[in-house]
Amino acid sequence: MSREVPSNAASHSKPIKIAILAMGGEGGGVLADWIVDAAETQGYHALSTSVPGVAQRTGATIYYVEVLPIAREVQRSPVFSLMPTPGDVDVVIASELMESARAVQRGLVTPDKTTLITSSHRVYAMPEKMAMGDGRVSTEQLLEAGRKAARKYVVREFSRLAERNGSVISAVLFGALAAADVLPWGRKECESAIERGGVGVAASFKAFAAGFDAYRDDVAQDPPPAERPRALEDPRLQDLLHRVRRHFPADIADVVAHGVKRAADYQDLAYAAEYLDRLAPMVELDKQLGVPGWRLARETARYLALWMTFEDTSRVAELKLRASRFQRVGREVQVGQQQLMHINEYFHPRLQEIADMLPEGVGRWLMSSGIPRALVERFTQGGRVIRTTSLTGFLMLYLVAGCRGFRRGSLRYARESQAMRIWIARAARTAPTDYALACEIVECQRLIKGYGDTHARGMSNYETIMSMLEGRTWATAEQVRELRDAALADESGQKLARALEAQASANVAEVSA
Repeated sequence: MSREVPSNAASHSKPIKIAILAMGGEGGGVLADWIVDAAETQGYHALSTSVPGVAQRTGATIYYVEVLPIAREVQRSPVFSLMPTPGDVDVVIASELMESARAVQRGLVTPDKTTLITSSHRVYAMPEKMAMGDGRVSTEQLLEAGRKAARKYVVREFSRLAERNGSVISAVLFGALAAADVLPWGRKECESAIERGGVGVAASFKAFAAGFDAYRDDVAQDPPPAERPRALEDPRLQDLLHRVRRHFPADIADVVAHGVKRAADYQDLAYAAEYLDRLAPMVELDKQLGVPGWRLARETARYLALWMTFEDTSRVAELKLRASRFQRVGREVQVGQQQLMHINEYFHPRLQEIADMLPEGVGRWLMSSGIPRALVERFTQGGRVIRTTSLTGFLMLYLVAGCRGFRRGSLRYARESQAMRIWIARAARTAPTDYALACEIVECQRLIKGYGDTHARGMSNYETIMSMLEGRTWATAEQVRELRDAALADESGQKLARALEAQASANVAEVSA
């Protein structure tokens, strides 16, 4: 049943201005078309435009719609804007939380007039993903920005509702828009627009209703906090977890248990036991030093688990073949029961990565050889696209993933194991005289991540900081932390170089004084 025209739509001749921020594949264009279709069916003028972008994944696009809630006979040729103007947008609809923050940053959301409707889920932006350290923006900061900027702020788990109802998020957001009392027509007219669209009508109806109800229910509430992960339940790990409970402090048992699970998933149970063997001496040292909080043992447990599960070619291939990944991709693209899904993977292995997979002796020979090295480099000049949903592509990656069985004898394992031993030994030597510095040394492992060029840059920065510590008595925990933060802030290493130069100059000046 139609509602009366809202006062903000009927009291003046200005258009209703709606900005939709969505990424590729989320149906932002379809949502704009539904709004325009409903408006024109009611006898109003409407116009939609779009400006593509490349902010995340396949690109974030701003779809802009203006609807003049006056009959065509009254005003025949309105002049519409082609772009949203900061400070003059009535409704902003964002498909995820970061996009809503971008709208706030652009000035599209204002406290005097804008209704902001956004999904609470996150799709991390490229700068967040590319940061050497933890580049994620706090979810609470994004929520607070929306609360302060909007006249009415509506944030719900719209993405989950779309998934539950087998539709894309645009249909759920359309339902929320229909419930927001900003359109000069009602729910029935919105549903009629969906029906006229003729594609995925049944699923879109369900998702639309879910979005409508979600808006109406508890409008003022923020999304619930994320649930804590469930306890480890894999029966194969119980003996190791029993060892953790018996021999490791209760304050760090949870961190250690997750390290065990990660190591076992990466290699096998023996590898998880090796993780505990490497960690145990540091726990004993922390116990002897008696420093409250077990910081050294806790940080070692965390970063040792990360280092022992370094990403090599076998690991990457294994993760791409997991059933859970195929299921996740299928859910994301909304593949139907009668549809076939193809996944193309892009691989560009370097000479170093190939040598790393080989037995230690063979790998070192290949790296120092002449003709064999040149042949491999020529073969790996271009990348390869492998379709993992085909039998041939799946078997190729399956063979690469199967090399994990020989990982302990590989060149990469030998190199990483030696670096880990030196890292732990350096922290253990430092802890009795400078506990804080030892903890900062342990945390420098944060620099080492990924594979290929990313790993090479991180390891180079790590070794630069560690070499600074050799034979130096003036290094402090604060200095190491500053160097690590500089390395994490700039992948090129320029900030780290400047920080090292500044610290060296400061220490020379102090000695001279």
